[in-house]
Amino acid sequence: MARARKRGIWRAIRILIGALAVLGAIPLVLTPAYIFIDPVSVPMIERYLTGRPVVRQWRDIDAISDRLKASIILSEDGQFCRHWGIDVGALREELDNVLRGRPARGASTITMQVARNLFLTNHPNHFRKALEIPLALYIDLVMPKKRIMEIYLNIAEWGPEGEFGIEAGARRAFGREPQNLDWRTASLLAVTLPNPLLRNPARPNNGLSRIAGIVEDRARQYGERASCVGENGRLAL
Repeated sequence: MARARKRGIWRAIRILIGALAVLGAIPLVLTPAYIFIDPVSVPMIERYLTGRPVVRQWRDIDAISDRLKASIILSEDGQFCRHWGIDVGALREELDNVLRGRPARGASTITMQVARNLFLTNHPNHFRKALEIPLALYIDLVMPKKRIMEIYLNIAEWGPEGEFGIEAGARRAFGREPQNLDWRTASLLAVTLPNPLLRNPARPNNGLSRIAGIVEDRARQYGERASCVGENGRLAL
């Protein structure tokens, strides 16, 4: 009886290890493929499986406003063009906050957000954050920065009714093509991203307008920091 129980335990362990190996192989295989294939995100798949609508039309990154790219990078991840997928300084600060019992401020880079949306869940926990780090390093190693940003702009959730990607977000908020954004609309769309279910760029409250103004000022002043995602390495701001 004891031997049978032990064999059952080892069999369960082998099955668990095999399942983890398969799950680990998925991003290893799909990340290189996503250089050429336009992916869907886990939140999109969840909506498809539950019968909820998904609105998304893929847009080439060179057909998206440079002002929006600069606004998003200066808002979400100012070191995007310089780091290797993770912002080590921001992660150290986040870890210090956790150890000291301070509120978490978030240290996700754009690459980490891409990793989460492609391969993980949006439910916040420390285990998910730990998985984002090696995934982001791998994505940054395999993919060009411009492709990472292109995927991000096309899988980010931009509205409460299944709007994914900047095409759907810009049309819903302003009835515009994503290449036809002025500084105001670009910055409002950028600051919507942390909470697209509640923030409405078409009808911003005073707080959202203030944050958008700060992002616009930063992007105007430091927009060259986002040049790695521009056409031929330059942004037309």
